[in-house]
Amino acid sequence: MLCTVGRPLPLTAWLAVPFLFSIAVLGLTGLGGLLLGAPAYLVLSSPVFGAGVAVGVAASGTVLWTARWQRVWLRWPYLAAVLAVGVLLDGVRVPVVALVGLGVPVTALLVAQYFHERRRTAELAEAGLAAPSPPC
Repeated sequence: MLCTVGRPLPLTAWLAVPFLFSIAVLGLTGLGGLLLGAPAYLVLSSPVFGAGVAVGVAASGTVLWTARWQRVWLRWPYLAAVLAVGVLLDGVRVPVVALVGLGVPVTALLVAQYFHERRRTAELAEAGLAAPSPPC
C-alpha cells in the first residue's frame, strides 16, 4: 500500500518527477565515481530511467488531474514515453562532471523541497487546517 501526504501533487511537478529522480541518481552515481577515481564518462542505463518511471507511477495516484482524460491519456503514455527515452539513451556515454554538475543540485533541491513540505504539513496540522499524515 502506498502512503501519501494528503496534499495533491500538481500536474507540472508530476511531469518532472521521473526526470528529476533519474538526474539525481545519475548525479550521485557520478559523484561516487569521482570520489573513487572512476573514468571520466558514465554510461546511461535504462534501469535508472525505469526506476524514475516507477517513482512516477507511485506518485501518479496523488496528482491533481485537471481533466478526467488526463488520468488515462496522459498518465500512462507519458510514463511509457519516458521509459522509451531511457531505453533509447541506454549506453550513451556522458561526462561525469556534467552529471555531477546537474545531479547534485537537483538532489539538493529535492531534499530541500522534502523538508519544506514536511515543515509546511506540520504547521498546517498544528493550525488545524490539515490532518496529520497517517503513519506508514
